[in-house]
Amino acid sequence: MPEREEMARNKYLKPIAHRFLSPELWRFTRTSVPRGVGLGLFAAFIVPLGQIFLAAFLALPLRANVPIAALVTFVTNPLTFPFWAVVANKVGRFVLNVDAAVSVGELTANQGLIAQLFETAGVTALGFVVLALVSALLGRIVASWVWRFLVARRRSQRLQVMMRKRAELHSGGDEA
Repeated sequence: MPEREEMARNKYLKPIAHRFLSPELWRFTRTSVPRGVGLGLFAAFIVPLGQIFLAAFLALPLRANVPIAALVTFVTNPLTFPFWAVVANKVGRFVLNVDAAVSVGELTANQGLIAQLFETAGVTALGFVVLALVSALLGRIVASWVWRFLVARRRSQRLQVMMRKRAELHSGGDEA
């Protein structure tokens, strides 16, 4: 996970480095973490390169957790990109309903290779936009639920410890 000072020294972020040093962008709170997850997923799918910088820039005005936003962008990386490109193409085709509108035989007969390439690229780009929006929304919702679950579990554990200590105190006081 990138550190505050490391990101502040980055040559691309230098003009706004003073904003990165704001402690509120580096705290793990119930609002900043889900924002960071959603923002990181959005940046991961919307831009093929430079997702970390996009997530960091967008985290500033949205008051999202910068390290989480930067970390979540790694869902798309050079190893997983081919998988996500295929998924984005399928999502784009589903959204546009391309296969139902035009059969594959018609495409090869009526269009050249370059036209098919542009059509595939456009469909895939639309799929990445849909993936960015949907994954950002779902990521934020799931992160919020996980955050609430973890906080509730921690509170329950603290309460049990307090109850045990209280019981020990009362039982110890009765014996004396």
